[in-house]
Amino acid sequence: MKTVVLFVFYWIVAFTQAQDINIIGYYAGNEKGVDQIPANKLSHIIYSFCHLKGNRLTVDSKEDSATIKKLVALKTQNPKIKINVSLGGWGGCAPCSEVFSSNNGRVEFSKSVKEICNYFHADGIDLDWEYPAIEGYPGHTYTKEDRNNFTLLIQALRQELGKDLEISFAAGGFKKFLEESVDWANVTPLIDRINLMTYDLVNGYSTVTGHHTPLYSSDQTTESTDFAVHYLINQDVPGKKIVIGAAFYARVWENVPNVNHGLYQSGKFKTGIDYKKFEKEFLKENGFEYFWDDKTQSPYYFNSAKRLFATFDDKKSIALKTTYVMEQGLQGIMFWELTLDKTQAGLLDEIVLTAREK
Repeated sequence: MKTVVLFVFYWIVAFTQAQDINIIGYYAGNEKGVDQIPANKLSHIIYSFCHLKGNRLTVDSKEDSATIKKLVALKTQNPKIKINVSLGGWGGCAPCSEVFSSNNGRVEFSKSVKEICNYFHADGIDLDWEYPAIEGYPGHTYTKEDRNNFTLLIQALRQELGKDLEISFAAGGFKKFLEESVDWANVTPLIDRINLMTYDLVNGYSTVTGHHTPLYSSDQTTESTDFAVHYLINQDVPGKKIVIGAAFYARVWENVPNVNHGLYQSGKFKTGIDYKKFEKEFLKENGFEYFWDDKTQSPYYFNSAKRLFATFDDKKSIALKTTYVMEQGLQGIMFWELTLDKTQAGLLDEIVLTAREK
């Protein structure tokens, strides 16, 4: 009997410790896919994406509206889960610079966010403006004034939403964004969290391969999760407002020479591959060989015959990132995105398992 009691006690403690970090999943799927979401394993789901129509945040279609409603209904499974809506995304924030350049635009947007949250019983807004003040999606307007206007936008949102609704934003995990896009001193006190996109650090425009979601920097590249985290901490951003990012997908380059197993070599971006497809796509019998980089704590595949290089997160790197969150005293870990994971024994399960074991 004593053994049973002790087992239950330690299980409760482990479960409680897992809840000490937020586990946040972006969701870009449809209403039907909500049924596959394990709501009890998540602290937050961020619906992706809503967009601007005029100055207002707008849900694009009836299908999107139905999906948000179904996400909010997950609270019956997990009453503590937060369901937030997101603005923008890569390619989804073309008018942001212009709209948020005026007080009227910022105020009208903030009011529309509150209306949407109240209508759906959602818990807040995640801003995914890629990017204020620096070049993002090709052709999208950006100006140096965006940096200050982003601060004014956050101030308007907090005034309108009050203390109960959450405000977060997706922040580029790379040096130029960190240095130029956000006034950290004035923005940080007003937001609930910074969702660091510490993935795509080697992106689809890169003509040299590398780790797109490394935990640590290397001699070849500064960009990494650890670099972004410590940049923010050096700006007096509290660790408890920092969430790091994980990638539930691979990026693949082609025409990569068989040097250093394809790492840090010339190449052309070919495609992205969902984590749930890894076991079929990266078969050893098809020529793919698995490698691990101890310096960056990152996995990669190389196919010397087909000259293909793949960079990604896997269970090993995800476990290390989750441990990093807890050891550094950060708020949590987020990922793009839920529909890319396996339904059983996937990367989300590895996050939960690691958090409970620590």
